[in-house]
Amino acid sequence: MFFFEIIKLGLNNLRLHMLRSFLTALGIIFGVTSVIVMVSIGEGSKLAALEQIERLGARNIIIRSVKPAESADQQSGQQQSWQLSYGIKRTDLTAITELFQNADQIVPVKSVGMQVVRGAKRKTSQAYGTTPELRDVANITVKRGRYLTQDDLDSFADVAVIGDTLARTFFPFDDPLGNTVRIDSQVFTVIGILNPVGLAGGAGAALVGRDLNEDMHIPITTARSRFGDNVMRRTSGSFSAEKVEVEEIYYSAASRETVLTDASRLRRLMEVKHPGLEDISLIVPYELLENAKRVALTWQIVLGSIAGISLLVGGIGIMNIMLASVTERTREIGIRRALGATRNHIITQFIVETGVLSAIGGLVGVGLGVGISLLFGYAANFVSEDAELATSITSWSIFVSFGVAAATGLVFGIYPAIVASRQDPIVALRHD
Repeated sequence: MFFFEIIKLGLNNLRLHMLRSFLTALGIIFGVTSVIVMVSIGEGSKLAALEQIERLGARNIIIRSVKPAESADQQSGQQQSWQLSYGIKRTDLTAITELFQNADQIVPVKSVGMQVVRGAKRKTSQAYGTTPELRDVANITVKRGRYLTQDDLDSFADVAVIGDTLARTFFPFDDPLGNTVRIDSQVFTVIGILNPVGLAGGAGAALVGRDLNEDMHIPITTARSRFGDNVMRRTSGSFSAEKVEVEEIYYSAASRETVLTDASRLRRLMEVKHPGLEDISLIVPYELLENAKRVALTWQIVLGSIAGISLLVGGIGIMNIMLASVTERTREIGIRRALGATRNHIITQFIVETGVLSAIGGLVGVGLGVGISLLFGYAANFVSEDAELATSITSWSIFVSFGVAAATGLVFGIYPAIVASRQDPIVALRHD
């Protein structure tokens, strides 16, 4: 019963000094809020980056043709005609198919054309010949219509599946399905529209090197028969032709456990066929996924440490206020000691006060932290439609920040409590 009286006395003292109690708790409130907000931003950014990388397929390995740097002889002179042959050959594709029979899928992608055209609208070509398996390997889905089929490949069909952005650009008022678009002079009928892919401008776009929402897919057999391997490039005063047999190969490993091993074997094979890998690059999303997780963990620790400093500052603020309170309440302490209160009673009263301040500050901080984290996404959209700020509130950040806040208050409240308990009752009673 006496213990409850001490708690009641401590709470009553806080109530009598509401403004001071509130200002004392501000350090804890801001500390807990900053911990939750910083961790939620870091976690949200990490999840967004990981999601973008995983869209490329954690089991995938992308082998890509890369145009080598032009030599000085090629760059000099205004009037010239030359052909540059580089990148993945069909013999490379055959070798990979024969040597990696355990692969889940091996899907070739062939770049075609200079421009995609509809009426007066033109875009630099992002048209690719491929096979129906690309849909599963590249994690793409069809919003309307259908994707390419084996019948399209067998019949060399003049059909195309277009990305969401391409559909909205070329068909702002018309239904794309059944309409036609041109790749250079070749006409193709649109049979499907892809769902939007969230890689534009993100980590995934940096890996892929383009906005996948502007892609156009046609049967690879049609691509080879209509366009061949040569791509003509004309600029002022010069003419060039590039020969690229295969733009990309999507290699899907049998499992995540074999991805790194297969990537190492593929890299060695490509180094043999393309010394120095000057015109070939390998992208392994699984490796990038692991690196992204490590980087995200590092940033989370850094952000959490910075926010933890705020809690430390809040704890020091509590200790300073409580030390000042000891001086202010010296006479009260002397009277209580003279009436029979022990040192433990005095210590308990001061710890109750600091503990309540820390707990209330922690609860308010949790509420503010969660609220601010939720509002950040809406605020980003209010500033700009294209602005995105991913946040993810984690339960561990709430419990850890509240626990640290409560512990901070208790730890920093112990010293003032001990100072108060050591007051000599006679000297305290004389204090004015």
